[in-house]
Parts: sequence; C-alpha cells; structure tokens
Amino acid sequence: MVPAPSEQHGDVRRLVLDAAIAIIESEGAESLSMREVARRAGVSHQAPYHYFGDRSGIFAVISEEGFSSLAQAFRNVDETEMPAAKAGFIAYLNFARKHTGHFRVMFRNDICGVTTHDLTAVAADSAFDELRLMVERITGPSIDPKDAFTFAAMLWSLSHGLATLVIDGPLPNKIPPGTSLEDQISAVIDLSSHMVALEAAEKGLLPRQ
Repeated sequence: MVPAPSEQHGDVRRLVLDAAIAIIESEGAESLSMREVARRAGVSHQAPYHYFGDRSGIFAVISEEGFSSLAQAFRNVDETEMPAAKAGFIAYLNFARKHTGHFRVMFRNDICGVTTHDLTAVAADSAFDELRLMVERITGPSIDPKDAFTFAAMLWSLSHGLATLVIDGPLPNKIPPGTSLEDQISAVIDLSSHMVALEAAEKGLLPRQ
C-alpha cells in the first residue's frame, strides 16, 4: 500500500502554507509562485494546487489564519498591569512582528481574499469585533456607536501605521543617535495610549471595570 502524502511528508497542506508564508516574509507577496512554494515545501508541483487551487487560495488561507491569530491576540490582552489601549497597541505590534508573512497579506484588498473567500471574511470580521471590544475596555460600554467606531479606526490606524513603519518602513533608520529602536517604539506606544486616554476623558468616558 502506497503511503498517503501526509504520511510521506507530514502535513502537506501545512508544509505548503508555511513555505508560502516564508516566501512572503522574506521576499514579498509578489514573489510567490506555486512552483517555488512546492520546491521549498519539498512536495510535488501539484500539491499546492490540490490543497489551495491557486495563489489566491493560498493568500486567502494565510489571511484567514492571520485574522484569527490577531483576534486571539486581542482576546489575550491583559490590562491589569497597563492601560488597555497600551496593551492593545503592544498586542498588535507583537502580532505583526511575529507573523510578518501574514501581516503583509491580510490588509491588501487585491490579494487577501476577504471579498472572495467566506472563511477569510468571517475571520476578518471576528478580528474587527475584538477591536471593538478593545474600545469598550478603554471607554466603557456607554460609548456612542459612532464614537466607538471612530475609536476603533483610530486604534487600528495608529497600530497599523507603527507596525508597518517598524517592519517595512524607514523608522528603524530614522532613530536618533543613542536611542534604541525598542525604546523609541515604547515611547510612541506610550504617547499613543496617552492620546487615546485623553480623548476618552474629554468625552467623559470611563474604562470598563
């Protein structure tokens, strides 16, 4: 009896996906090809097509994984030792740095699969729902829905901008002499968290107890 592919190579689907993520992380999404994914995964040229159909299928699953992991990162936030906004900023940046391959795909509407793959769309919505809950931790549940969305958009924008500048942007090369990158990141997060707290206080909002 011929062993199944999963018995010969381990989890073939996982091998293919991990190879794709590694390519994206090191070379960018544009460099992804089914042939190169198969080569790096050590599987047949047909294996990526069998499990994912085409490049768009791989991108969609990567996005689905990424959004699910980001949602979990928000759920795991513990604000007992720091303000919820600061903890949220840290969680987002840590996710982006740990899952850079996912991060580079998830927010690109041209490839992420949110509009073409239902499971990816569900995962993306779940991550945004967790961001909304993060806002409630910062402002309390009495916040007006429109204001809540504005806070969520602000948190997302600040977090995503910082993560992008750290991973793919010029920030590390612009750090003043004598200042470490991590110290500068911490200072930016502290300032961002303070700005969020000031805005919440100005609106008379209180964190959820």
